[in-house]
Amino acid sequence: MHIIKLDAIDSTNTFLKQLSTCELLEDYTVVVAKQQTMGRGQMGTVWDSETAKNLMFSVFKDVSFVPIEKQFYISMVTAIAIYKALNKLMLPRVRIKWPNDILSEDKKICGILIENIVTQSGLRDSVLGIGLNVNQTNFKKLPKASSIVNKIGKTQDLDEVLHYILVELKECFSWLENGQLERIKQEYESALFKKNKPSTFLNAEGNMFAGFILGVSELGHLKVLLEDQIIEEYNLKELTLLY
Repeated sequence: MHIIKLDAIDSTNTFLKQLSTCELLEDYTVVVAKQQTMGRGQMGTVWDSETAKNLMFSVFKDVSFVPIEKQFYISMVTAIAIYKALNKLMLPRVRIKWPNDILSEDKKICGILIENIVTQSGLRDSVLGIGLNVNQTNFKKLPKASSIVNKIGKTQDLDEVLHYILVELKECFSWLENGQLERIKQEYESALFKKNKPSTFLNAEGNMFAGFILGVSELGHLKVLLEDQIIEEYNLKELTLLY
């Protein structure tokens, strides 16, 4: 496995994408940085982190075997891998908050940004960007965030945590390569935050409403049970789960 370690970079995702255009990368090439100056999250958010306290890394993966209409499975297996790794580290009540944030006891521990590279023939590669709070203890400006050390009271070796995740990533991607789509969907939905529990949502117009999360569609839309037993599906731009 090829791991590139950097002291500082604007974004590990950007670096790895640029690298993939210049040379042929092997599967699971990893770029990890002590500091990111322009770390990104979902929907253009910023991932902020103290230097050398957390894991900020990106993984290159050939996903040419995945049909383009199944690309949400890439997101699901990535989230499941981190979920499994954090459970092995004994974090309490680990859950996946749709689409792919990882929580421990309702606090965000990890964010994932997946950027798929698409050609005329379909999906080619994927860059899996992962920001995991490990040894940072202070989140004053981020009341919904926490870290591994805050949850289990023990400082972690960053390389060991990275190894845990990469082992699980390989395992979970093998499910996808072997066509075990039903297993992936079941594993993902069983770990979903607030599944089958009363939840509050904010729609794109800024209106709040209540419902029950039932699961996800093949396209990654969230299935929500509303009043009068109506089931609606929402994409990421249409819905925010409040917690």
